[in-house]
Amino acid sequence: MSGDPGDTGIETAARPTRALVLHPDLRGRTAARPAEAALEEATALAHALPGIDLRGGQVVRLPRAHPGTLFGSGKLEELKALIAEQEIGLVLVDGPVSPVQQRNLEKAWGVKLLDRTGLILEIFADRARTRDGVLQVELAALSYQRTRLVRAWTHLERQRGGLGFVGGPGETQIEADRRAIDTQMVRLKRQLEKVARTRELHRAARRRVPYPVVALVGYTNAGKSTLFNRLTGADVMAKDMLFATLDPTMRAVRLEGGLEVILSDTVGFISDLPPQLVAAFRATLEEVLEADLIVHVRDIAHPETEAQAADVAAILADLGVGEDVPVLEFWNKIDLLPPDDPALAVASRREGVFAVSALSGAGLAPALAAVAGLLDAARRRETLVLGHAEGRARAWLFEAGVVEDEAPGEDGSVLTVTWSAAQRRRFEALRGEGTEGSG
Repeated sequence: MSGDPGDTGIETAARPTRALVLHPDLRGRTAARPAEAALEEATALAHALPGIDLRGGQVVRLPRAHPGTLFGSGKLEELKALIAEQEIGLVLVDGPVSPVQQRNLEKAWGVKLLDRTGLILEIFADRARTRDGVLQVELAALSYQRTRLVRAWTHLERQRGGLGFVGGPGETQIEADRRAIDTQMVRLKRQLEKVARTRELHRAARRRVPYPVVALVGYTNAGKSTLFNRLTGADVMAKDMLFATLDPTMRAVRLEGGLEVILSDTVGFISDLPPQLVAAFRATLEEVLEADLIVHVRDIAHPETEAQAADVAAILADLGVGEDVPVLEFWNKIDLLPPDDPALAVASRREGVFAVSALSGAGLAPALAAVAGLLDAARRRETLVLGHAEGRARAWLFEAGVVEDEAPGEDGSVLTVTWSAAQRRRFEALRGEGTEGSG
């Protein structure tokens, strides 16, 4: 699906595309964030797109959305002059733009245009690394394109050539009819079914990992990957950029006191995430669902940290993360705050909240001690009876370090174990696999 770089779109590093970000602020619309904060996030999104020379952004106040062009005629001409003056080749609109609006705006301005969904699709297409992630992004992009097929794309066929999956006729054959896209989608779904079977094997392998799983979650660019790198010594991409991490990464970490855990770094959450893309990162979401403990990493220095935290909480609830899974909050980036910042005082008083700096390591010792303490507190003691043929299950329990006592029984071994609910679930799944295999 790669187009000819000479067809414009997003250019090479030697010839980047000049871009402008516009955030439409509709009068009377209730927004979760102030328009200026939304523009700042959209600008950060644009910076995450490769080959972009961002020339700025602005909030565009609108009394109402015009059905054909989104912007009124006066604003349309004003922006056209700005685009021509700055030689803009790509306009990024932070919000939904209908197919007709996109066609008309591109025709009026002579540039390529992406709405928020298209922009996020572009970033995800550039960053996805796993086979599952790549296929899911491609499927989401085709689904998005299918809804945007309108007549008269031809005036921009050469201009809209080289921008990833949603880049236009040069790359994804938007000029083809819906049947051609449907055929591609059927092919992708079949490939994803095969990948799903492989993912189930990986999930089964994860269940055999006896150690507690700690999942790092948070709004994109909150510092999860920086924290992950500090704790594991790994070299995960950690840039000051939205969506720097798109595929799950797991590493073993030994906490103070000797407790070994598996630390999982995950994709950053974001408001108004295109619903098609949630499936693209099912593997990451599964890590969260199977975690023994969730660490919510917050960028406490960000002016919209409360709104970001609310978005993360809502997404976790939508994923079905149970109330039985303990959650700690790491208020990250305290190195960017003055010593007398009120947030630091709040963190010191609030249970389950720790002020930290993943960059400098400040505050991490008590935070990690709390992780170990919560994992221990979440464990409960039970008695198990294992048959003589369940040697694999017995070995898993001992490797996990959960066995306190073992005594011979009439039908096998009687074990006293102390474990977490998630370890118990993984053990039962492993035991079930063994039963199926013996049947």
